[in-house]
Amino acid sequence: MPLTDIVAQNAIIPALKVNNKKQAIQELAARAAQLTGQDEKQILEVLLQREKLGSTAVGNGVAIPHGKLPKLARLFGLFARLERPINFEALDGQPVDLIFLLLAPEGAGADHLKALARIARLLREPETTRKLRDLDNAEAIYTILTLPSASAA
Repeated sequence: MPLTDIVAQNAIIPALKVNNKKQAIQELAARAAQLTGQDEKQILEVLLQREKLGSTAVGNGVAIPHGKLPKLARLFGLFARLERPINFEALDGQPVDLIFLLLAPEGAGADHLKALARIARLLREPETTRKLRDLDNAEAIYTILTLPSASAA
């Protein structure tokens, strides 16, 4: 499953201005609601519940908040590059400036896990994250996220 099946070009936020983790999740939930037609409060609740289990910051300035929604038709991804890094309670203590939100239908099962793994592998690549941090243009960021080599991982 290529990332082009998960994230659309209009689901890239190239310079999100937020001050903290909760505000970041609220902004991402609002944008996800606009793009999916799902209820913003429900998206926010699912994401906050997941964060209560443990931070979705995976290290090196990257977070992958995720959750499942009952009425969602397919996997949905949203990428945000933060204008300024924020504390996301990462295990490595690093502030986060790259966030890839992943929402999945409740019955997605293995597809949800495969998509999470693919996103994590992509954002673990130092060269990829460096490029993403250097860009402030949605189209260029989308191109980096959806390069064939990135999607083939």
